Amino acid sequence: MYTTLILHGRRSLVLQKWPNLRGLVQNEFSAFSSSFSSASAVADVSLPQDGRKEKTFTVSYLVDSLGLARKLADSICRKVSSQSKGDPDSVLSLLRSHGFTDPQISRIITVYPRFLMLNAEESLGPKLQFLQSRGATSSELTEIVSKVPKILGIKKDKAFSVYYDFIKEIIEADKSSKYVKLCHSSPEGSAQENKLRNVLALRELGVPQKLLFSMLISNFQSVSGKERFEESVKKVVNMGFDPTTLLFVHALHAVYQMSDKTIEEKVNVYKRLGFDVEDVWEMFKKCPNILTLSEQKIVNKVETFLGLGFSRDEFVRMAKRFPQLLGCSSETLIKKNEFVVKKMNWSIKALASNPVVFGLSFEKRIVPRCNVIKSLMSKGLLGSKLPPLSLLLAITDEAFLNKFVRKYDDKELVAELMTILTKGRVS
Repeated sequence: MYTTLILHGRRSLVLQKWPNLRGLVQNEFSAFSSSFSSASAVADVSLPQDGRKEKTFTVSYLVDSLGLARKLADSICRKVSSQSKGDPDSVLSLLRSHGFTDPQISRIITVYPRFLMLNAEESLGPKLQFLQSRGATSSELTEIVSKVPKILGIKKDKAFSVYYDFIKEIIEADKSSKYVKLCHSSPEGSAQENKLRNVLALRELGVPQKLLFSMLISNFQSVSGKERFEESVKKVVNMGFDPTTLLFVHALHAVYQMSDKTIEEKVNVYKRLGFDVEDVWEMFKKCPNILTLSEQKIVNKVETFLGLGFSRDEFVRMAKRFPQLLGCSSETLIKKNEFVVKKMNWSIKALASNPVVFGLSFEKRIVPRCNVIKSLMSKGLLGSKLPPLSLLLAITDEAFLNKFVRKYDDKELVAELMTILTKGRVS
């Protein structure tokens, strides 16, 4: 038996029912909407502490050892504390001895940078040997670990075995050209039983492997319950969130955390700040986390923008267009505003009209591109008027290069601009 749900008004997904979600009907959404209207882990394995020879985790090490692009290596290193030391050589040797290829290893550390800092002898090695003793082939082992590297961070052997087998079963089933319905076997009422059942339910909805495995291995509370999980899924699906997207997962997590009363209270907070109920709903669909923010954090955000010179109406308009800015730290907002308005001399009005700027990387996009513009203006190549903020920062990297760098015939100038752009120095 199948039920068809129209998502986003554009396409339909055929969703296979499972017994606990037979009530997937519009009245659930109506009940949830009324609350708006009425308002009118994975445990990280410890870093080596045994006195072994340690090597600093550096960009050059990743480039030399794995052949990673410097940009990717730099991104990975940023995610690992500069104080973190380990023995990455032993980790690489261990993985290669078990048949992992460099592309697979690159994927592992891209997804889980701290992997190279784990203890090869006391943690990783025993787990890989344990799986092999249970009959895991080299190809199976490398495929599963490269897809879900954090599974090797699970400390409890029993949970480790159960989740590994579960992941293996899903991967094998998804290789079939036809949909394969799966069952699970864990002690009834246990946390594992709930999580496995719920992950399978999400799989039937169409949630992709990458998101399923992330929820399985993490301490994601919204897949640990039973009745609460079922109710939350009904609400999120009926709101129109697409199960194949990360936004669906964020919405599920947000809804799971909140009772209807809590939702009503949060909506009231936004109403007092000048938002309509419909505004809150539209913002939630763009950024579900807005309803998980505390009242104090929301109020502090308003005060931050008022302190920067924005009016309350401008704040409301910006939040409606780009609700993600509500999750930015005040420090980040102030830093970007200071640079764009005070150092680059764009107006407050220009920034208010382009709130997405607050969500762009300061070091990787805002500063490098602005420095290119400053260089061009100093040479008289752009005149004295700044280009529109949206044109400069919102366009893709390729479009920016074509419009502001590659268009010039002077090869030395192009090389100079590329240096400014890639180094991204703050001047």
